[in-house]
Amino acid sequence: MFQEPRTYALFLFLVLSHGVASHRVPNSRQELPPLLQKMAEEIIDGSYLNAFLDLIQFQSTHVWTADLSHGVLDYLNSRNVAFTIPSLQAAMENHLQQRLYQPQKLLEDLRDTEAQQFRTAVKYLLEDKEGRLELEGTAVDLGEIRKQTLQSPGVNRSLLLITLERCFQLLGSLECVDVLGKVLRGSSASLLQPDITDRLPGDLGEDAFKNLSAVFRDLYDRTSAHAQGALYAWMAARLRTPSNATDDSASWVSAEDLWILGRYMVHLSLEEIMKISPTEMGLFISYDNATKQLDTVYDLTPELARAFLERIGASDFDLRNTSTVHRLGLLVCFYDDLELLDAATARVLLHQMIKCSRLWGFQAAVRKLKAELLDIATENQTLNETLGSLSDAIVGLTHSQLDSLSPEAVHGAISTLNQVSGWAKSQVVLLSAKYLAHEGPSSNVSQMGVLLAGVGAQAFHDMEQRGLVQVLRSAVSPHGCSLSPVQQQGVLSKIMEAGDSASGIAEIQGAFFKEVSLFDLRREPRFNETVVRGKELRRAQALFLYELLSRTTGRPEVLLSTGQLVKGVTCAHIDAMSADSFLAHFRLFENNLGLLSPGQVNCLAWKHWEVSRSSMPPFLLAALPARYLASVPASQCVPLLISLGKSHLDALVLDSHKKNVVLRKVQQCLNDAIADEYTVDIVRNLLCHLPAAIIHHGVSPRAWATALHGLRGCPDLSPEQKAAVRLRLLEHCGHPQNWTAEMIKDMGPFLALFSGDELSSVATKFPDILQQTASEMAGTLPPKEFLWAVFESVRNSSERGPSADPSPGCQGVVAPSSDDIFRLAEANACWAPEALLCMGEDVFIRNVELLGAVRGFSRPQLTALKEKAVQVWDTPSHWREHHILSLGRIALAFNESELGQLGLSAIDTVASLSQQTEWTLGQAKSILQGFLEDSGSCIQDLKSFHLVGLGATLCAMNATEIALIKVAEFRAVVARIGSLVCSTHVLAEFKKKAEAVFGNPTEWSSSVLQELGTVAAGLTKEELRMLDKDLMPYFQPLAIRCLPDEIFKELSAEQIASLGPENAAAVTPGQRRQLSMWQLQSLQRALDGDKPRAGQDAAPSARPTRTPSARAAPEVSVSGGLRLGCSLLVLVLQLLRSDQAAWLFVYVLGTTRSRRLQIRCPLFSTLLSVSGFPLGLAKGDPREI
Repeated sequence: MFQEPRTYALFLFLVLSHGVASHRVPNSRQELPPLLQKMAEEIIDGSYLNAFLDLIQFQSTHVWTADLSHGVLDYLNSRNVAFTIPSLQAAMENHLQQRLYQPQKLLEDLRDTEAQQFRTAVKYLLEDKEGRLELEGTAVDLGEIRKQTLQSPGVNRSLLLITLERCFQLLGSLECVDVLGKVLRGSSASLLQPDITDRLPGDLGEDAFKNLSAVFRDLYDRTSAHAQGALYAWMAARLRTPSNATDDSASWVSAEDLWILGRYMVHLSLEEIMKISPTEMGLFISYDNATKQLDTVYDLTPELARAFLERIGASDFDLRNTSTVHRLGLLVCFYDDLELLDAATARVLLHQMIKCSRLWGFQAAVRKLKAELLDIATENQTLNETLGSLSDAIVGLTHSQLDSLSPEAVHGAISTLNQVSGWAKSQVVLLSAKYLAHEGPSSNVSQMGVLLAGVGAQAFHDMEQRGLVQVLRSAVSPHGCSLSPVQQQGVLSKIMEAGDSASGIAEIQGAFFKEVSLFDLRREPRFNETVVRGKELRRAQALFLYELLSRTTGRPEVLLSTGQLVKGVTCAHIDAMSADSFLAHFRLFENNLGLLSPGQVNCLAWKHWEVSRSSMPPFLLAALPARYLASVPASQCVPLLISLGKSHLDALVLDSHKKNVVLRKVQQCLNDAIADEYTVDIVRNLLCHLPAAIIHHGVSPRAWATALHGLRGCPDLSPEQKAAVRLRLLEHCGHPQNWTAEMIKDMGPFLALFSGDELSSVATKFPDILQQTASEMAGTLPPKEFLWAVFESVRNSSERGPSADPSPGCQGVVAPSSDDIFRLAEANACWAPEALLCMGEDVFIRNVELLGAVRGFSRPQLTALKEKAVQVWDTPSHWREHHILSLGRIALAFNESELGQLGLSAIDTVASLSQQTEWTLGQAKSILQGFLEDSGSCIQDLKSFHLVGLGATLCAMNATEIALIKVAEFRAVVARIGSLVCSTHVLAEFKKKAEAVFGNPTEWSSSVLQELGTVAAGLTKEELRMLDKDLMPYFQPLAIRCLPDEIFKELSAEQIASLGPENAAAVTPGQRRQLSMWQLQSLQRALDGDKPRAGQDAAPSARPTRTPSARAAPEVSVSGGLRLGCSLLVLVLQLLRSDQAAWLFVYVLGTTRSRRLQIRCPLFSTLLSVSGFPLGLAKGDPREI
């Protein structure tokens, strides 16, 4: 079904077929060189790998001629072997398929090679050059063959094993270490397992040992903690020679040993570090590369760092000398000799501590040390005087400290301030205002760096053209990308007002371009592919631009390779491509799969099925109706698994029922088991979708460590899968009381699967690892029990007493400290409301942004924090912009009256509030009214960037207010408004506004419909019915979900069938319940990826026809009588109650013919699910039901 891989089979085929054209008298058998005779014998025996290696060896010393090709074929014929070129090619390809798809067999072949053949294989692997062999006009690309082989899943594992088994016996150690390095570095899988050290030779030469140690150092981050421990033990055993390990009081560790260990130096015990000779430590720190090495020990702990610092201090190096400080690398993050430290040295230390953000943990300790050094560095000097020399420690300054800075000081320190990371939004706003105050009207924003994010949208809009050009040029930098949508629109609106939209749009780069409206693009017909290159595009922009440019550019390869323009390819464009053109350019689609929608992938799959199903990438079958994938024969299971494993199934298949069909096929191919590491290599991303039963019982112990490494990368495991992982971890690691640090590190995020009781021993023995694991889970919401374990761990290790707050109710209450809040992160949700209310004022001021980012706070906790803010900052009417910006989710606790007291004159402040998604309609209305009153604006005065900043509060507008919005401002940001989920009547009013921009809905194009987003959900029944079915895929899925149930049901069956898989998956249960039998059948076809066409009721023929236009899958045909029976059955089911339908289902299921009916009538199961019948019973015996 699928095209076989071509590597050495193709090579042999080219060599041998080259002699077919020769008409000279055949060479005698004796004229054939012995090595080629041997090669021919290996071909006869089916040992094609051996033949390939012999041929490479022969080619290295001889020139190939047609006589030699003819001689080999003659030799084969003389042995009465009836080989033709096609049959020989087929035999070799079949052999190659087995070896690349079953790399264990490749391992067996390599074990059976002769010594010279093995040497040839090693030499071939080591060659980095693009090897090409010229065979009388035919070029064979050995480099491409090598690349394809090494990229096949599992091949690197086989090459690693055979190198360890045979290489060191047959070749020099240095060559074998080079092979190991190439194989290990080139593999995406984690090949370094603890048992690798048992396979390494004990007599490695010194140079080979150093080179292999360098390989292990390079792969440190990709190595499990367990394997790291084993590799360190192996390296240490080799370094600990009898001559340096005789005296227990002296360390075996020399300066060179530390250099060889590299990042593995953190595995040295405290006792061993403290025994290191001061002379050796001084020699190590004097190495030129010592600083570079110490800059990479990211898993350094405070105890180890202080031990190393003590030994350095015991040498001839003075830790207070600035040249020594520059050599310390990440050791500086735990510098503890602060007594009598002078301000100059403190500033040097602060400068070096910029790199401490790379540490894997202990950031609270780093933060505390920076604060202490900051106090020392500013002794006897003001902040204005020292600002530029304080490095990133200035992130720890409070609002009042930043507010006290002079504009001159900020301007003078801009080269430091513009590079510091970690600023809170409120801090950046304060500093930006001071910088712009110094610059005046003709502000030079090119030097602002990260502070650019603090410039308000109104300030951008008021800038001169020169300043705006600087902003546009910064759009490709990280600083430009950090601008919020409201800021970006402030820039764009001014550019569009300038009049020359063409030159302005051309200047816009990177992500900034996504904010350009479709209306403005349509006004500019002079686009070419060069202008589009390097710009990020929304799908609506891409749809318009691809259609526009395809009229002037006749070469599809130009458009498909132009940045993100491929997002705009439609099914019509794909269908219009000739077979030759499609196949020639398919690689361009494949290289940009991440940019394509599921609908586009579905169209690609249909096109490939039509023009060349034999070469179709197997993963595309998942985009076709489920029956196509189900029909894949067992012989094609491995290529199917490899192809699906490289893709992202969640993006490829959106319908849960269809995904289950795909996964059943995967389970069938796997025989419900992960037998070994090779299987893990093959399935890759499919690991994330395997059912819990396979994870618990089907993954062999041999494969578990590799599988666990893969499962850790799964973003969204189901509760059942997580439960299975937890059980396997308990079986593998034993009771949590017996866990080691390495076990816990290798569990990673799976630590959150365990109960509070199970985690209590972990929190006691390894609090730092537990807290580091929690910090790595930022952006997720871990289970409450895990958060409580982290919370107790931090509280038990904190040094603090009851709150000193004199407020009533705070006596005896243990309130959070700054260190607690920083270390707890999301676990701050475990504080009682009274503890939050009793925290110190300084603690609140320094940590309000962190607290405002906690997603797990309840309403009482948010209310306590709001009350604390009022205590610290006075009533909301006195608050400034930076106060409001720092609130985050705390603002949700404000009632409508309190929101009305906030100063909301700046649209950026409103934008920060509108980022919260939990506002009530009344709160949103208060924010909207507060902005209009405080800014002195009316609805008709709102600019485009105001509309963007108002965000979800626009949903609080009434019909009269929406009507007052200027069309010119609305059209510039309609895509942003189309991302809002408003009530139906609000969307209907926005839809009326859209008609003023894009005309009557009957005139809308695919790009317009995509641009409108949820605004399109404001269409009336009549307007929806009038839309062309070909436009249905260009609704945004969010718009489909927003369509009222009674409106959605007005779509025709043909329109629903044309929704495409992405929009069909967005249909809500409420919408589905309103649909008729035929609409449901159309919806199922859209979900399944069926292509809408005339005669949809016709079922596919028995097997794929040979005509390119066939849309058939290998499935038994359905007669007209059975189709009629299916329709009648569906009609009866609709009239029955759910219990009656269930019993009818039992009766029908009990008949032999009905099982065929269930398969061929997909709507049957759909209606049963709607009626509430448990489809899981369908797999059981009807009598049991």
